[in-house]
Amino acid sequence: MEQLLVISAVGGQSTAVVNELARVILDCGGNIKESRMAAMGAEFGILLLVSGNWHTISRLERELNKYGEGNGMTMQFKRTEPRRMGKELLPYAVDVVGLDQPGMVHSLSGFFAQRKVEIGEVSTRSYTAANTGAPMFSVQMFINIPSTVHIAALREEFMDFCDQLNVDAIMEPVKHS
Repeated sequence: MEQLLVISAVGGQSTAVVNELARVILDCGGNIKESRMAAMGAEFGILLLVSGNWHTISRLERELNKYGEGNGMTMQFKRTEPRRMGKELLPYAVDVVGLDQPGMVHSLSGFFAQRKVEIGEVSTRSYTAANTGAPMFSVQMFINIPSTVHIAALREEFMDFCDQLNVDAIMEPVKHS
């Protein structure tokens, strides 16, 4: 029976860490089902969902602990269940861009939490505007809107909310290929 393990790892150099963690997972008989990896300051952060049978997952926990200790990486694991997505949830993508300001993720997540809209994924990035050198911030979110929510009203509220924050935003359905 397929088991799932969420792995969080921080540290090391990106190329070496990705290759070495993938090797450990493969050697233990695991399969990477989902991943998020990025440089975070001087560290490299990894979030993986790995599948395998009970023996594979137990072996992975042991071997990844050894790898982490031997390579100065912080490792955490959590066994999990498959995600259940109901047909009553409508997937939407949200993109927000504006001047960098504290609390942007808090504000955006609060807007959706108050309306019982599930946040599936969040990605943020700070950068410098090309022409002006102004500090900028971008947020990409994948949200799941309950089918009971009136989409046009939610979109209008969201756009008004973003105008109050003085940021540009787009909220559109996720296109399936």
